[in-house]
Amino acid sequence: MSQTLFILENNQQVGPLSTQDIGAMVQAGRVNGETFCWGDGMPNWQPLRTVLPQLFQAAPAAPAPAAPVQAAPAAAYQGATQFEVLKTEYYKMPKITLQQAEVVLEAGALHYMVGNIEIEVQAPSAGGFIKSKLTGERAVKPVYRGSGTIFLEPTFGEVNILELRGETWILDRGAFLACDRSITVDMYTNKAISGLFGGEGFFQTSVAGHGKVMYNAPGPVETLQLNNEVLTVDGNFAVARTGNLDFRVEKATKKLFSSWASGEGFVNVFRGTGTVLIAPVPNRFVTLINEFGGLHAAISRISK
Repeated sequence: MSQTLFILENNQQVGPLSTQDIGAMVQAGRVNGETFCWGDGMPNWQPLRTVLPQLFQAAPAAPAPAAPVQAAPAAAYQGATQFEVLKTEYYKMPKITLQQAEVVLEAGALHYMVGNIEIEVQAPSAGGFIKSKLTGERAVKPVYRGSGTIFLEPTFGEVNILELRGETWILDRGAFLACDRSITVDMYTNKAISGLFGGEGFFQTSVAGHGKVMYNAPGPVETLQLNNEVLTVDGNFAVARTGNLDFRVEKATKKLFSSWASGEGFVNVFRGTGTVLIAPVPNRFVTLINEFGGLHAAISRISK
């Protein structure tokens, strides 16, 4: 009987995979009989040779160099994590399904959850606490572990899922929502203190490693690939960028009077080779919220 399994390949969870898929990986030398796997009904991770012995009965006498033997998972929560976005006509709601797995959430992002899920909150370091006070960003990112379903706060904006394959990304302030436990989340300090004038904020969020990251944006996201080029953005709609790009906030023109005359003050400038995700046009709901917010502020000033 065919069964669906998750495996550990290079210490990263892969799956779900059918028996046929795993057989092809064995033939290609990507995994071997000592590779650990897990599936529904299994109490813990076990070697493939124990779970699918038929894949190794006809192994050649002199096989190609096998994948390195992997150690058993140190933690009990090495199962599957699924990220989804529930969409209605008016809003989007992030949904995360855990099967004996762990996920990191932005503090305060939880809406409700169902299942056997524990929450762990670790105290931040002294440096993280100071950065949190300076920026308003949450230094503590709670870890949710177990089996069940987590729903995050609904939003009128857009929710996207980013797949990391070992690289580092820098997310705009407030964009981070959740990620796999395998992802390292930290605060990123902009090199140019003038970043405070560009709307991006002096501190942003960095994510690095292998796994999925869920983030929000005010509108549909466009992907820009830079090949030793310069991208100039007037506004703070650059949602994310790869960490190898140089980011600075500069005057639109070299001379102060020229900047004033052109109507452009400070702009965000990205240089190098990498990827930038931008949301140049907010969706209609975010636009309405911004318009009503501006109208409310104007009425408040008049009434004073």
